[in-house]
Amino acid sequence: MMTNNNSLDQDPTELLPSLKKPKLLLVDDQPINIQMLYQAFSADHHVCMATNGAQALDVCLKQKPDLILLDIEMPDISGYEVCAQLKVLSETKDIPVIFVTAHVDEETETRCFNEGAVDFISKPINRNTVRARVRTHLLLKAQSDLLRQLVYLDGLTEVHNRRYFDVRLNQEWQRANRDNTPLSLIIIDVDSFKKYNDLYGHLAGDDCLRLVAKTINNALKRPTDLVARYGGEEFACLLPNTELNGAMAVAESIRLQVIKQAIAHADSSASPFVSISLGVCCRGTESPGELADFLLEADSQLYKAKANGKNQTYGTWLEKY
Repeated sequence: MMTNNNSLDQDPTELLPSLKKPKLLLVDDQPINIQMLYQAFSADHHVCMATNGAQALDVCLKQKPDLILLDIEMPDISGYEVCAQLKVLSETKDIPVIFVTAHVDEETETRCFNEGAVDFISKPINRNTVRARVRTHLLLKAQSDLLRQLVYLDGLTEVHNRRYFDVRLNQEWQRANRDNTPLSLIIIDVDSFKKYNDLYGHLAGDDCLRLVAKTINNALKRPTDLVARYGGEEFACLLPNTELNGAMAVAESIRLQVIKQAIAHADSSASPFVSISLGVCCRGTESPGELADFLLEADSQLYKAKANGKNQTYGTWLEKY
């Protein structure tokens, strides 16, 4: 978690790790324009390219650029339409778009902003101007991302909070349905946590939750995996593109790593140390079911783990009701 009070005044390449080398998408049906922009940015940016609107949309969903330089006039889908489609998708709506156009009239300028662009640049392109505009909007995006990140962090454990989990869950559910890929969910509960608080005190309880959260987070190896504080002493892990056996292996690794921390718990019936119970559910490709059932089934598996002695992992596929 960043605590530097001056972070909003920093260079965008220093503000967030993901912007060490920002990713730009250049969209233009004229190779000479793409070549010029590529030469302007390739040294200190990751540059993706598209020569039509459909390709641009596909690259955006797969590559998640930090900023898009978008031509207006294209043969298949206009830049206006591309921008409009990007702004209705949760995965791409926050990507800043700068229109690049040969038109400099007031009507064009107004429509650019109405479609959701943050800026527009007129052709012929001035290299220094376009670099300055891109730098400005990358910095603004970095600031916005940082503020959004802080809003979505749990103040005690410094993992993501329930609000962020709900946003990501909906995004990943939609993506799994669209791409026909598996999605797994792990719900985790700290065993006998009320007894721990009663025995050791609430300050110790807070320290315990922080260490459990850190342990869970360290056990997740992929950048797409997510841990969030689900509520109280419960945590949730979201594992995109993960089958049930893979999710069960991750859950067992988390359970063992928490035990390995050896946090003494003299009033637990499950272990002399703080332990966790885990419920796992996987939405498969053949029977996706419903999102509400997905959550309910993971919670049901957690209940089984708790009812059968705690410090255990139970899991199942999501059935299609």
